[in-house]
Amino acid sequence: MTKYIFSAFCDESGETTIEGQMNACKKNGITHMELRGFGDELNINNLSVSQAREMKKSIDEAGMCVASIGSGYGKIEITDDFEPHFEKFRNTVEVAKILGAKYIRIFSFYFTEGEDYGVYREEVIRRVKIMADYAAQNGLLCCHENEKAIYGDTAERCLDLLENCGENLRAVFDPANFIQCGVDTLKAYDLLKDYIEYFHVKDAMYKDGSVVPAGKGEGHVPEIIAKASEGREELLLSLEPHLQVFEGLGNLESKVIEGERTIPENTYPSHEQSFKAAADAMHLIAQVASKR
Repeated sequence: MTKYIFSAFCDESGETTIEGQMNACKKNGITHMELRGFGDELNINNLSVSQAREMKKSIDEAGMCVASIGSGYGKIEITDDFEPHFEKFRNTVEVAKILGAKYIRIFSFYFTEGEDYGVYREEVIRRVKIMADYAAQNGLLCCHENEKAIYGDTAERCLDLLENCGENLRAVFDPANFIQCGVDTLKAYDLLKDYIEYFHVKDAMYKDGSVVPAGKGEGHVPEIIAKASEGREELLLSLEPHLQVFEGLGNLESKVIEGERTIPENTYPSHEQSFKAAADAMHLIAQVASKR
């Protein structure tokens, strides 16, 4: 039976401190974290080595673990200067080592509308490989996330990257992001399954790209997780809710039922409740997959 390791982008709990984020994870049966943001000013890309050391103390005291660094590296235009971007990446690698992370999530560079992906293909591969190889030299594994408007926004271009960057690059599979690019998630999974290291648990609808709890969308998330579980001793599932949160009744675009305002479906009154809904969906998917 597959052992599921539950992780999360814990900043989506609405908490801005590491202590608050860890508490939110614990409340929802999550033992690992994919660290990304801590309020408006601090995020994992600008976290210093000294700040990481202090954070690690809190993480150890709480008995939590860092599974991955949810970095934004590779989220610049392909025509932007790469060197300063890579210098920041080098610092985040040191931060990741201190925090005890195994993975660093990266991307494959934005393209403005109308730009020819093929023209910059070699430069994309060069840049991604530089990051992946540097991380590997430091005992970390870069995992490329499929994302809208980057080189790897289709399964075919993701495969191109993975084949050409070698063993130091793996994939983090995000079903919702593929839906938002009009990609068939089942076909994408079949194409990339040998390269997938872990999953972002997120679902969406093709008609408008709206994100919904996993299993309630069109990403075939339960089916894909069940397939990926076959033959695996462990599988990391990293929750990325991205659910709509409404925090002010004055601006609510809601239906009116018998004179009372109601929050639209899959919209939540607080980050705490949206995080719980997403976590409940993730646990249910894992529970069902483990019985297949």
